[in-house]
Amino acid sequence: MLTDPFGPNFLYDAFLGTPIWFWLSFLGIVLALLVFDLGVLNKKDHEIGVKESLKLSAFYITVGVLFGGWVWMERGSELGMLYYTGFVVEKTLALDNIFVIAMIFSFMGIPRLYQHRVLFWGILGVILLRGIMIGVGAALVKEFHEILYLFAAFLIITGIKMLFSSGDDEEEGDFSNNPILKFFKKYFRTTDKIHGHDFFTRLKDPKTNKMATYVTPLFIALIMIEFADVIFAVDSVPAIFALTTDTFIIYTSNVFAILGLRALYFALAAMMARFAYLKYALAILLIFIGSKIFIADFLMPEDSKFPPLLSLGITFVILASGMFYSLWKTRGTEIEKK
Repeated sequence: MLTDPFGPNFLYDAFLGTPIWFWLSFLGIVLALLVFDLGVLNKKDHEIGVKESLKLSAFYITVGVLFGGWVWMERGSELGMLYYTGFVVEKTLALDNIFVIAMIFSFMGIPRLYQHRVLFWGILGVILLRGIMIGVGAALVKEFHEILYLFAAFLIITGIKMLFSSGDDEEEGDFSNNPILKFFKKYFRTTDKIHGHDFFTRLKDPKTNKMATYVTPLFIALIMIEFADVIFAVDSVPAIFALTTDTFIIYTSNVFAILGLRALYFALAAMMARFAYLKYALAILLIFIGSKIFIADFLMPEDSKFPPLLSLGITFVILASGMFYSLWKTRGTEIEKK
């Protein structure tokens, strides 16, 4: 007798180790947030100032924290603490991405009026791309547990490089040689002018004298930002796997952290100079996360784990120290007011 795969109990079946109804609840919350963001809060194009950015980010952070509380109650304190640790780590590691986004917007000449639209649609790409990367990572870890050691070593080496880098080789915001920009200029009709909030526009082709579809700077900026996120995910995704291999915790903490960070972009972009020393805290954090794998497997009793509460506490101390030191060292620096 065949059983109905969509019977009354199918929602309790496990998908990647977590009941389906957990996944559906998460996706429903994210979809509702995106609809509320674009359909209500930002229905009309407008410049988002620092105050509005902080309020919107506080809202997203609150939702992310409440979601973590739900995970804590439904799946236990250990996974709850791992969610919060992943949430904080991802949000912090993605700060550098904010600076790159600001440089892309500046280089492409994207007005503040339309920047939220680019970031909003970029979130959809992040949700999809992070899902693919985390899914592939989870499959690799399941088949080859030793790959966690490679992740850990990669994080430690990256952290050491960041810690001792002079900063002389940092990007100056010149994306003229960016391969994505070159690709679009070579294979697509592009326009250097902004045409409202449109990603594509219809213009007369001077060669054929006929109307044709052109790619606007907004769409190119969107693709460049998506590509930058993939590059930064090479650091952040292994960092989360070094904390936990639970796919649901990894993916949900990633998405909620990015949602809040994109909302905070407009405030952070105006305060970039105040976080000039935060990269050293991020470097120490990467070294700590990478070291945890080796500490748990080689220095602790067999089958024991690095205490999630201790991990969360150390993460907070490292990041708080880096932020306060950075703010103290850059005191007196003017913040861009918009």
